[in-house]
Parts: sequence; C-alpha cells; structure tokens
Amino acid sequence: MLKYVISAAMLLGSSSTMATIVEFQTSQGNFQVNLFNQTTPKTVENFMKYVNEDRYQGVIFHRLEPNFVLQGGGFFYEGSIPLSQVESFGTVDNEPVYSNVRGTIAMAKVDGNPDSATSQWFFNLKDNSQNLDVQNGGFTVFGQVIGDGMEVVDKIAKLETCGSIPLVDFSQDKCSDVQVNFDESNFISIEAVTIVDDNENTADTLTPVKNTLLKPDEPDNGGDNNNDSSSSGGLFSLLMLLGAGVFFKRRYNR
Repeated sequence: MLKYVISAAMLLGSSSTMATIVEFQTSQGNFQVNLFNQTTPKTVENFMKYVNEDRYQGVIFHRLEPNFVLQGGGFFYEGSIPLSQVESFGTVDNEPVYSNVRGTIAMAKVDGNPDSATSQWFFNLKDNSQNLDVQNGGFTVFGQVIGDGMEVVDKIAKLETCGSIPLVDFSQDKCSDVQVNFDESNFISIEAVTIVDDNENTADTLTPVKNTLLKPDEPDNGGDNNNDSSSSGGLFSLLMLLGAGVFFKRRYNR
C-alpha cells in the first residue's frame, strides 16, 4: 500500500522547488533519503523534476553489483522485454562535492563525460570513494539514506540476480533458460517517490563526507581499471536483459 498518496506536483508547485527529504516506496519496503539541495542544487533540481512528473513511479532497480552499487531510475518493465526507458529531461552539470561513501545516492553517467547524468542514480553499498570520487570527474553524490533506511537497501542488495538485475522468486535455472519469462512481481519496483519534508534546512544536522580526492584539472582515469563494470546513466547501465539479448551500457569501474 502506498503512503502519502499526494501528488508531487501539488506539493512542489513547480519543478524548480526542491524538497529536502523524499521517501522511496518500493516493493521491498520504504526508506528515506535526505537530499543535499543547498550544496548540489542542480542535481537535486534535476532529480525533483522526475519526481514532480511521476517519472520514477514504477521504475525498477535494474542493476545490482553486490558490495558495490544498487542502481535505478532508468527503466520500466511493461510486460515484455526489452525494458522501457524513462523519458529524459536532458543532462545535468556534474557537482562532485561529496564523497561516494556507503549509504549515499549519486548520479550515474556516461563513461568519459562528467556532465552526462540524466535520470539514473545509484546507492553506494560500501565506501566507493577511492574509485568513484575521482573517476570521470567524480560521481555526484546528492543525498544520503537516513534513519534505518539502509536495512531496506541492504535487503534488496542480498537478492539473487539474473545478469545484474535483482529479482525475487526467480531461480538461476530460469535465468539460464534460453526463453526467459519474467513476471512483473519478479522485479524490485519503485511504487512512488514522495516528499516527506520540504524544509530546505533538514540537511543541517547531517555531516556528509566531502570529496577531497578530486583535484582541479586532474586528468580522468577514463575507466582504465581492470575491474570494469557497466553502469548506467544519465549513466546508462549495464543492462543485459537475458533472453532478449538487449544490452544497455554506460560505464564506471570498480
């Protein structure tokens, strides 16, 4: 059941208004995220455009890399493969102020293009700062999970995957079948993203870790790490939809 069944548009008034705390209502439980709208304003405004237009309603978590990231914001399952893409509002400027530590949410983007983030984001499942703070101009962290929210995120991160897609009630035998049949209930969906508190000062009590690794004009490593992982974006991700052979790809490296 959805809580707070209130239109985001009614609460926001306009897409330029930036709420501070939002709740992700998912098929595996709800959790809240405090957005850093004062220090990453362009990114939060971009994120809230999608919330305001209900474009995240029904999206799935399409990529799970255990002990690395959980990613969503880019695709819907509408009864068949390939997945349907979220309609994009365009790219947003990179704002690499904060560090990619555990529990933060950051924008995904295209390899080699720091300002290519659109609708997709990921949750850092561990401290990825040594890598993601410096790669591709630094990945923009624009909020953090608060309260006991990481219990829900970790619950999703422990699910079985088919390719990199986290699924419930889905066996590896089914995953290896040439004719893969998915049901809507197999996917981890976001039923809604709702506004909990639109007070711009709610982040004042938080102490997010600053990104101190990225140096001005530092050359990007461009994804030279051996442990390569497709991610997505505004980072189009590693989305290999088995059976259909569809491969949506944007990159970042572990």
